[in-house]
Amino acid sequence: MIGIALRTLRFHRGGFVASFVGMFLGAAIVIGCGGLLESGIHRAAPPLRMDAAPIVVSGDQRYHGTAKDEVFAERVPLDAGLAGELAAVPGVAGVAADVSFPVTLTRDGRRLTGHGWSSTRLAPYRLVEGSAPSGKGRIVLSDRLGVRVGETVEALVRGRAERYRVSGLVGGAGNGAFLPDAEAGQAAGRPGEVDSIGLFTAPGADVAKVRRDVERAVDGRQASVLTGDERGLAENPDVMSEGEDLIPLAAAFGGLSAMVTVFVVAATLGLSIRRRRPQTALLRAVGATPGQIRRLIVGETMLLAVVATGLACLPGPHVGRWLLAAFAEAGVVPDTLAYRAGIVPVVAGACTALLTALGAAVVAAHGAARTRPVEALAEASRETRRFSRVRLALGLAFLAGGAALAWGTAGSDGPDAAGVATPAAMVWTAGFALLGPVLAAAVTAALRRPLRAATGCAGYLATENARAGTSRLTGAILPVMLATGLALALTYMQTTQTEGARAVFQENLRADLAVTSPAGGLPLDTVDWIARRPGVAAASAQVTSTGYIEPAELAGPLVHKGDAGEGAPQPPAMALLGVTAAGVTRTTAYRATGGSLDALAGASVALPERFAAPYRIGDTVPMRLGDGSRAALRLVATVRTRPGYETALLPAATLLPHTGGGLVPQIMVSVRPGADRDRLARTLAQGRPGLRVVDRAALSALRAEQDRTQAWMSWLVLAVVVGYAAIALVNAQILAVGERRRQFRLLRLVGAARRQVLRMMAVEAVLVTAAGLAAGALVAAATLIPLSLSVLDAPVPHGSPWILATVIAAALALTLAATLLPTLSLLRARPGGAVAGGRGPHQAVRVEDVLARRAPVELGVALRRLLER
Repeated sequence: MIGIALRTLRFHRGGFVASFVGMFLGAAIVIGCGGLLESGIHRAAPPLRMDAAPIVVSGDQRYHGTAKDEVFAERVPLDAGLAGELAAVPGVAGVAADVSFPVTLTRDGRRLTGHGWSSTRLAPYRLVEGSAPSGKGRIVLSDRLGVRVGETVEALVRGRAERYRVSGLVGGAGNGAFLPDAEAGQAAGRPGEVDSIGLFTAPGADVAKVRRDVERAVDGRQASVLTGDERGLAENPDVMSEGEDLIPLAAAFGGLSAMVTVFVVAATLGLSIRRRRPQTALLRAVGATPGQIRRLIVGETMLLAVVATGLACLPGPHVGRWLLAAFAEAGVVPDTLAYRAGIVPVVAGACTALLTALGAAVVAAHGAARTRPVEALAEASRETRRFSRVRLALGLAFLAGGAALAWGTAGSDGPDAAGVATPAAMVWTAGFALLGPVLAAAVTAALRRPLRAATGCAGYLATENARAGTSRLTGAILPVMLATGLALALTYMQTTQTEGARAVFQENLRADLAVTSPAGGLPLDTVDWIARRPGVAAASAQVTSTGYIEPAELAGPLVHKGDAGEGAPQPPAMALLGVTAAGVTRTTAYRATGGSLDALAGASVALPERFAAPYRIGDTVPMRLGDGSRAALRLVATVRTRPGYETALLPAATLLPHTGGGLVPQIMVSVRPGADRDRLARTLAQGRPGLRVVDRAALSALRAEQDRTQAWMSWLVLAVVVGYAAIALVNAQILAVGERRRQFRLLRLVGAARRQVLRMMAVEAVLVTAAGLAAGALVAAATLIPLSLSVLDAPVPHGSPWILATVIAAALALTLAATLLPTLSLLRARPGGAVAGGRGPHQAVRVEDVLARRAPVELGVALRRLLER
């Protein structure tokens, strides 16, 4: 049978090309997603500034001992005294500590990153003019900035305007600013702490051995020893937290693509094999066994799958690199994260694609092989198979699974609901796909009379064809359902989540103005200065971070990697907001449900009610702040927040030292009743250098822009997945139309004009689109209603109705184009080819067979209807 399979491939080029395209694209996407997953696991960030040091010691960003091994949101600092200890490690020839802080040149607003002068040993910088900064008020800048040695420049450092004399210029990658080491430590706002320490090994020293000795030296501290590509983590610790986000993103994207591939290949292969029923029937009639038929179909499919998957291994890694670059450009992952994928993603993606093709081939072969020999020829001419009980049971099981996931979606917190809703969409899709014949029959019955009334003979022929060819109709409907269902579900899922986040932001926004700085933040004393300005009712700092309530199991010595074990605790994580007690109630919507927010001072905290249950007002709450520091905070109040958006309030002075910049990102201001808000904004902006004042509308616009940036990732995933489904839709429609060659020739033989056949096919395309949209709408509704209940507390998702209109118009346009264009091509052939001269083994048919009603039912219906006219 394998030999027959090889010899018959050339007689069914159309069907195999369609299947090949689906397998090739699906395998390329899955392989690319596998590469993204491995890149997220490695989180490789090749060093730039620290490339000269073979070993770098940096703060360990992991919260070891937790069930999920959480990652701290802020940079974990190191004790500056550690540099001296590491210098004494055998094999270490020298050390260089590094700190980073923002520097903004006031003359052109250019933002630079400042460092201490000794860190130039770590970087590919060289002094090209002048000398090193040797005293206070001296600075060295990049030679790319257009400044000269001896020139005085003004810069914003730690939110204040400072004047520096340029003592030298450096060449090399990047635009840096270098201060004397002591002044750099003060500018970073963390005296006695450094970001990282670079170690230089002695000539001939074994770097691996030195690393082991350094690891023993830092044992018991929140520090990590990095070599190779890991050193980039010291330059950009966001790679650890944001790079880790790439793992679930790639897994979800790859899983979604794999499931779409299953549906696409199964539908396309089913249509292709259905098109060959006369050939299969003939083989069964002359004695071929069911096993031989299965081997024939599976052999053909796997031969095709091997070629398609093998070719997909070439562009697959490029797809992964393109996706990673797109995510980095949108700010979803750091741009320093490198694509690192070996042979594992390629092998895993190829195996997934082959297993998908094998499963689809086995299912399709089962239907073709179960026909009894005495019924084979009749089966080839007319559909007589009933709806399988196994298929019905599986369809109902998937619908039950979708209902369970819908329940879980409705019960999830708003931000987490999409994580449950996305797999729910695929489960619903699988259920409705298995019940496709039932849906197709129901939609055909519902539209039969309206189509006949609106289109006359064309509608009659189209609905009769649909009723007689349920299998073909179902295979054409499935890609439409897949494309429209996923497009509606994923699009409205994103718009609903965006609206939920916007609603929470608007609920919490009570301030009239917000004060920021192009330098990246403001000194904390700016809050008091603003609060004393005429016309200001209240002012409050807003410092954001992330923290954890530390479980008692982790309250002892620091737990390091590998020490967690089974049953490790998962500390409650929540957003942290540093505020000013005197202005928090006037500038935000937070209100105390227990205790008082006025007591937020010193080491204190106001917890969300959800996490405050084990404690009473006045109790001490053990917490880990964003930089990994432990803090014992006194509970002074509880606040009510939306589920999933829980935020703990801390005094800004307490939280600020544990953030990366050590500056207040923005200060919220409420205006006194009767005061001129615009005049106050101008007064504040002119009061101190580097202040920028925006109103509430600008804040909302900025938030919307941030939401759009974060949503870009979802739109990219949507474009790739739905685009693939759309290609499958076109393939399926072309394949389904190609099956109708003999019917078109017979219709032309008995006198039907081309326009009559085209009208019939146009009505069928409308019928397929309507059925696919109905099924897709069911998928979307079953996915979005629970999501909307979770996010918006309402059953109707948020989003423009133009999204629905666009999806409907696109589905109809694609289906019409993929139906009518192949029909026009087939109608170019002479009608006599239906009687004799057909080139394919099943294209020729005798007129007496038609008159004897041995042709397919739809042909008899068409001929009878045309003859009556």
